[in-house]
Amino acid sequence: MGVDPGLTRCGLAVVDIEPNRRSTLVAVGVVGTDAGQSLDQRLLVIAEAVDTWLDLHQPQALAVERVFSGTNISTVMGTAQASGVVIVSAARRGIPVALHTPTEVKAAVTGNGQADKVAVTKMVTKILRLDTPPRPADAADALALAITHAWRRGVGTQGAAAAGGLVTPAQRMWAEAEARARRR
Repeated sequence: MGVDPGLTRCGLAVVDIEPNRRSTLVAVGVVGTDAGQSLDQRLLVIAEAVDTWLDLHQPQALAVERVFSGTNISTVMGTAQASGVVIVSAARRGIPVALHTPTEVKAAVTGNGQADKVAVTKMVTKILRLDTPPRPADAADALALAITHAWRRGVGTQGAAAAGGLVTPAQRMWAEAEARARRR
């Protein structure tokens, strides 16, 4: 399961990943909160939605976008608070949580860590064989997080090679970059 945390919109996504990295959409959505609500009520809405998704889908792992510093402190704080709620929900169920930076996710799904949201959405649509792109961007980002984590945790090139080498060029580039980083 992937979560793109945010107070206004929190993307939620579940994918199934086969050993050859073939990825299939299970569910995707966005939970929204009203900026006029108090912080505690907004976090409660997110927590309840995440609890429902975790109980319904029972994911093996949860990937959350790592909060990074930016110029807008209130946005960073809201994202961090939403992330904390999501992480606690998973921890209560014994679900392992991983944090991935936006650059890692972009590199995993597009082969380019500097890709824009349009490129990420396009590749997520292609990877999942969807007829239409997931909307809004928070949904596509949550899907990209779920795909990235599944590929990173070992559902990957070794399994793909054994299954006939069904690896996309982006997956191959990412695996090669990871291998180079380990050699350093």
